[in-house]
Amino acid sequence: MDYRRKTVVASVAGLTLEGMDIMFISFAMSMIIAQFHIDMVAGGLISSITNLGMLAGGVIFGILADKFGRVKIFTYTILLFAIGTALTGLAVNIEQVYIFRFIAGLGAGGEYGIGMALVAEAWPKNKQGRASSYVSIGAQYGVILAALLSAIILPSWGWRGLFFIGLVPVIFAFIVRKKLDESPEWLAANKKKQLVPKEWKLKQLFATPSTSVTTIALAIMATVQIAGYNGLMIWLPSMLQQSQGLSVSNSALWTISTAAGMIAGMLTFGQFIDRFGMKRSYGIFLFASAVAVFLYAFASGSAGLLIGGAIVGFFSNGMFAGYGALISSFYPVEIRSTATNTIFNFGRALGGLSPILVGYILQHANVTAAMGYLALLYCISFIAMISLKKGKTTTQEQTRTFSKVV
Repeated sequence: MDYRRKTVVASVAGLTLEGMDIMFISFAMSMIIAQFHIDMVAGGLISSITNLGMLAGGVIFGILADKFGRVKIFTYTILLFAIGTALTGLAVNIEQVYIFRFIAGLGAGGEYGIGMALVAEAWPKNKQGRASSYVSIGAQYGVILAALLSAIILPSWGWRGLFFIGLVPVIFAFIVRKKLDESPEWLAANKKKQLVPKEWKLKQLFATPSTSVTTIALAIMATVQIAGYNGLMIWLPSMLQQSQGLSVSNSALWTISTAAGMIAGMLTFGQFIDRFGMKRSYGIFLFASAVAVFLYAFASGSAGLLIGGAIVGFFSNGMFAGYGALISSFYPVEIRSTATNTIFNFGRALGGLSPILVGYILQHANVTAAMGYLALLYCISFIAMISLKKGKTTTQEQTRTFSKVV
């Protein structure tokens, strides 16, 4: 296996484990709420605290990865993520759940941007869209895996058994450390001493008015992406169990159908990016997402829920495939991991508040209002996307060296 494929496999595996962990919360939510006697808003706070941990971990580990190397820090983030996930299964009260989810978030937040930076530095620009889509699909593999494991484990061993599976990433971390070499582009920049910035790394994301507008616009888009995904995937399985009378197994079937639509959307979106460019691709998918999400509020019957879920997943989360390539295209190698982690995990932290708001809307209004809120978010993201200029890294960008290694 050549270096390009190794970066994709490692990043896919990391996102698979992360996606699985996030959906564990979704399927276990009703059990956790019942055991700790909390309301839906407090339940939604579990995911929000996880996302706050992702923001902190993204900034911390993004800076460390730019300074000390992608692969080394990538391994540490996976270990931290595994520990936090496994500890969640030992929590004796909701406060401990919050703490352990924050720890898991620290690791997960660092893992995403580092993996995306590795892929961006290994693949040529005209193939980064599809490479990014291959990686992003990993999260959906995790969704499907979580649905299958939940259907098997929850009825027999309860919600705690799910989180004990969090020890599995420990094995993966050692494999990554042993099999994956450091990014050639990072090594070249490090050798030339260009990884020591003249100013604080986070400040570089706002170095000029143009850079500031780009950073803010990307953060808004990332926030909407996470808010839409969390709003749909965190609450809809539980909502379908209650409103449609579905069992855990049947709601798992809905989740698998929606995840399948997401995978198809990601593969399609990656091809769109490489063929039609970022802005046109995002414009089409954002508009379609707003329409599909709003119309889904009126779906009924098993067939309507399954097909509609797949269509919503195709457009709303298909765009997830492009963020690695999109954000990486605007920043040079010396701050790429920091930028990717900070911007996307800021979106996770702010967008992670969406489950609280959706839970509130569902508690005080109805499904149509909740879906209308999500549709509005995609319209806001569309406006932010229009403000973006064509992705272009700075003149400090290093000459790509992957061709010498592959």
